[in-house]
Amino acid sequence: MTTLFISDLHLDPSRPRVTELFLDFLAGEAREAEALYILGDLFEAWIGDDGAGEDDRRVIDALRALSDSGVPCYFMHGNRDFLVGEDFARDSGCSLLPDPSVVSLYGEPVLLMHGDTLCIDDVEHMQFRAMVRDPEWQREFLSKPIAERQAFADKARAESMRQGQYKSMEIMDVNPDEVTRVMQEHGVRRLIHGHTHRPNVHRFDLAGEPAERIVLGDWFDQGSVLRVEAGDYRLETLPMAD
Repeated sequence: MTTLFISDLHLDPSRPRVTELFLDFLAGEAREAEALYILGDLFEAWIGDDGAGEDDRRVIDALRALSDSGVPCYFMHGNRDFLVGEDFARDSGCSLLPDPSVVSLYGEPVLLMHGDTLCIDDVEHMQFRAMVRDPEWQREFLSKPIAERQAFADKARAESMRQGQYKSMEIMDVNPDEVTRVMQEHGVRRLIHGHTHRPNVHRFDLAGEPAERIVLGDWFDQGSVLRVEAGDYRLETLPMAD
């Protein structure tokens, strides 16, 4: 059987074709999988479990159907949906996975991350991340009215787009030394992550041994899925319906 990995779908009502592609994926290929791992940014923005809209509920129900069919589903927070909580996990049937996590894939320890913590040269992002991941900030934010939270999310999204226009590609990508440090810290030779929207398989030497970093793609113009079987890692695209 195949284990599936996806990330960076950025589901949003303004992009209904992506939502439909994901729902088809959950009702189709994912039903035959050994497990599904979602490595962050499933949603474009998440202002709290109590703020889920109609489209969000469709996704939650589809994940629950997948879980009820016997396929384990794991969810890791991204930089867009870091407020996904226990209510989401209960309703969707997903298990919340810490970032980072080491899992055993067919006998091999593999490190899973969303990927934004590897982008240490993006100082503004790291500062914002530290703020919004603070438990006290989250408690205060979630106590605000939904409309106020949505306004904050809209403003943050606009600011992120503005910053992305002048930041270099190198700043917004992972730092190679940080990749090496994290992989050595966790004692792995393989890392899977998303966040950068630059799907690729990077092979390199790590302390004199072969290593691999697999970057998952986003779901903007197509879908992106990593299919893993014993010793076989295939990073492939899913066509978007017309």
